[in-house]
Amino acid sequence: MPTTSAAGRAHAARWRGALQLLGAVRQRPGITRAAAARALGLTTGSATEITARLRALALLDERPAPARARGRPTMALHCSGQGPLVAAVDIRHEGWQMALADLEGVLTPVAAHPHRDRSPQAVLRDVRAVLTAARRRHGRRLRIVSVAVAGTVQDHQLVQASTLGWTQVDLAALLAGPTAALPLLTGNDATLAGVAEARRAAAADARAVLHLTAEVGIGGVLVVDGQAVTGATGAGGEFGHLPFGNPALACPCGAHGCWDLEVDGRAMARHLGAPPPRDPRSYAAVTLERAPTDPAAAQALQQCARALGAGAAGLVNALDPDLVTLGGLAAQLHTASPEPMIHAYRAGLMSFRRQAPPPLRPAELGSDGPLTGAAEVGLDHLLTAQSLAEWAGP
Repeated sequence: MPTTSAAGRAHAARWRGALQLLGAVRQRPGITRAAAARALGLTTGSATEITARLRALALLDERPAPARARGRPTMALHCSGQGPLVAAVDIRHEGWQMALADLEGVLTPVAAHPHRDRSPQAVLRDVRAVLTAARRRHGRRLRIVSVAVAGTVQDHQLVQASTLGWTQVDLAALLAGPTAALPLLTGNDATLAGVAEARRAAAADARAVLHLTAEVGIGGVLVVDGQAVTGATGAGGEFGHLPFGNPALACPCGAHGCWDLEVDGRAMARHLGAPPPRDPRSYAAVTLERAPTDPAAAQALQQCARALGAGAAGLVNALDPDLVTLGGLAAQLHTASPEPMIHAYRAGLMSFRRQAPPPLRPAELGSDGPLTGAAEVGLDHLLTAQSLAEWAGP
């Protein structure tokens, strides 16, 4: 009788080729079987056998590829329309949205709503109802729930979300009844947006990516080889709470001098001599609209852009990325006031970096970044030997 370790190795080996082929289709939907075999170093016979097995398990389909010449049509590989799904959820300052992701990472929207009641109990109840309905509709196809949330997350605990006014919220409350046994993945929205940009968008050509996104405050992540660097407890990337700001200013997080307070609508209001805005995100949007014809608004944007550029330089000095991607308000500041931002960025870099500084590049996924990142992380957990064996059954 084999040992547990030997059995585990045999189990992994059984699924290794299948996982490699599914990974190839995830990266290049529509790849031909022959091209996939060449890329993975498989024989034609092995590729045929693995494809047949995955088709039988409703994991892959073969469809005719677009015709390029006369003769027998080439067959392209795609994920099955009856295969497993990830429920991706994004809970943000003003509302929430949910989509289902297939094995190719294609997102199908399910719901998007503003918060009717901003209490955590009400928001989680609304999301839970939609997850329950999706489970009932799709049955065992719905395999994993992956959640992005605008706050600091440790395991399944949202320990602090100052923009939502939440502390110590157990996100496991999202699952109940038909979804109770599903795996739950949780992460910070900026972290997951950075993963999405690194894998599928603006930073797909870089190995080490620093992603910064601003809405109410600023967050981000260092992504290396497509994997987020989130620290010992998963709460890393709270860049907005570095002391890059005025030490006299108290932040809702409990610290003083946070960078958060220098880059968003709150900072713009201070620069304009206005009271703290009730909704910093909307205030920033109005200031951006005014800036082309209002010198005071333009000056406020420039000051925020300088603060963003200087802080980005400090992080580049510390983390050594190939590239910096900017999401949300950070990208808008880059567009509206590029020269002040870039000047402050270059001035803050160590001298050896100035000849070829990591470029500042606007993110491409926009508001879909966190949702896309949640789906990507969910697929990572779905495409494992254990998960495929559970899908295949006994």
